[in-house]
Amino acid sequence: MTLEELRESLPAYAKDLKLNLSTVLQQADLTPRQTWGTAVACAIACRNRTLLDTMESEAKAHLTEIELEAARVAAAIMGMNNVYYRFQHIVTHDAYRSMPARLRMNSLRTHGADPVDFELWCGAVSAVNACAACVDSHDRVVREKGLTEQHVLAAVRIAATLHAVACVLDVQ
Repeated sequence: MTLEELRESLPAYAKDLKLNLSTVLQQADLTPRQTWGTAVACAIACRNRTLLDTMESEAKAHLTEIELEAARVAAAIMGMNNVYYRFQHIVTHDAYRSMPARLRMNSLRTHGADPVDFELWCGAVSAVNACAACVDSHDRVVREKGLTEQHVLAAVRIAATLHAVACVLDVQ
């Protein structure tokens, strides 16, 4: 399915999502690599096959195979980390925060994509997964490495729109 076909498949009540789906994937604040890596990673986090297939198909024109795989890695590793660190944020027993995670996270260093872009993708996935600790951490890192608040919000707009589109697709 093309992006246009996906947009047209949305019901009338999702008119705003149709409009947003066009605009968030063309924001001037993000490079095509940042946009499409965010879209792929967030589509995985949104768990909708139609959305993911569409985003990956469209992303192939903008990402190398290594970058596409790194976007998938961002979604996979954040799927684990977001649960773990969200637990630490929610639980009131302080001892958990000082204990080692003992979870493999090697792909955070070996993904092969631009490190700033990867952090941006991880932050957007963390927004989808509602992990405050991870959102804050990735936001801080990308801003320390030169991205602005506008970059972060542009990625979060993609995350928010894709999440809403996935919700609508899930009930059609």
